[in-house]
Parts: sequence; C-alpha cells; structure tokens
Amino acid sequence: MDFASLAKIYKDGFLQFINFTWIEIVIYAIILVPTFYAMIKGAPFVPTQMTQVRRMLSIVPLKKGMKLYDLGSGDGRLVHEAAKHYNVDAVGYEFSPLVWLWSVILSYVWRSKAQLRFGNFWKQNLSDADVIVCYLLPNAMKQMKQRLMPQLKPGALIISHAFQIPDLKAYKSLPPDPDQRIGAVWVYKI
Repeated sequence: MDFASLAKIYKDGFLQFINFTWIEIVIYAIILVPTFYAMIKGAPFVPTQMTQVRRMLSIVPLKKGMKLYDLGSGDGRLVHEAAKHYNVDAVGYEFSPLVWLWSVILSYVWRSKAQLRFGNFWKQNLSDADVIVCYLLPNAMKQMKQRLMPQLKPGALIISHAFQIPDLKAYKSLPPDPDQRIGAVWVYKI
C-alpha cells in the first residue's frame, strides 16, 4: 500500500468522524473522556490475577464489618472476593465507564454484597476506611501520599500492588513471584 492510499483511508475516516451527529459525539465523549482520564490519572485497566488478589487480601487481618475500598476497582474481582470470603463492607470505585459497566455485569456472576460505584475516587470521602487497596501507577502513588493519606484514620491500612508509595516505609510486604508472574505487594499503616 502506498502513501497516497493510506492518506485517503485516514482522510475518509476523518470525514466519517465529522459526519457523526452531535448526540453520537457527546456519547463517545462521555465514554472516552473518563476512560482516558482514568488511564492518565490512575492506571489503565489491567486485571489482577486471582492468586494475587488472594495474596493481597490475606496479608492483612480482615474482619467482618471492616470497610475496604478498592481504588480503580476494574472488573470488581477484589471487592467481590473481600466481601464473600472476609465478610467486609467492600466498595470499589471505577472511573472508566466501560470498565465500570463490565464490572456491574460481572456482579451477577460474583454474587456478593460488594458495591461497585462509578466515580473518581480522588473526590470521595474515604475517611471511614479500614483498608484501601490500589494498583495505581507511580504518579498516582505520589498523589496518594499527599491527597488521600491525610484523611485516613489512625490504623488504616493501604495495600498497594506493584508500586510503592514514595518515601514511605512499608509496614508489611510480599515479594514478587516470578514463577506465577505476580508482582510485589506493600502494606502501609497510617
């Protein structure tokens, strides 16, 4: 394929884009803008292996009635596992509309009391958290220290998968397991 043919394909595609109705453009914007924002400000959706989910939940003493938040809950597997097997009050926040919708659909399979909320977790009051779980990129982990940790109550725990909170010493940790292809886990105590 030559350059002129490729340019024509892109031009035709662009012309089709500008032929969308306003309602179609608004719908795409409602779906895509939060998805890209979530990827940039938190992390892209990467499902955590169930082996790692179980490791992350077993590293802290979860008890009935505790409040657990999963920040960027993806398909909801962690909050469902926590609610079903530890009987905690588990809430997941997801800002990508497509991923959140997928998690709501999967809720019918998981059948737990976990809540999956659509929203930006940075704008939530998480001061009642006993445990926060996250799998966020390094930039978001820096913000975690500045924006989230000051609102948490003493004794609250933060479980982080794959990325550490900069300049903080972990209370507990699990090393990566290359054989199972799972990353390290760190636990921070407020």
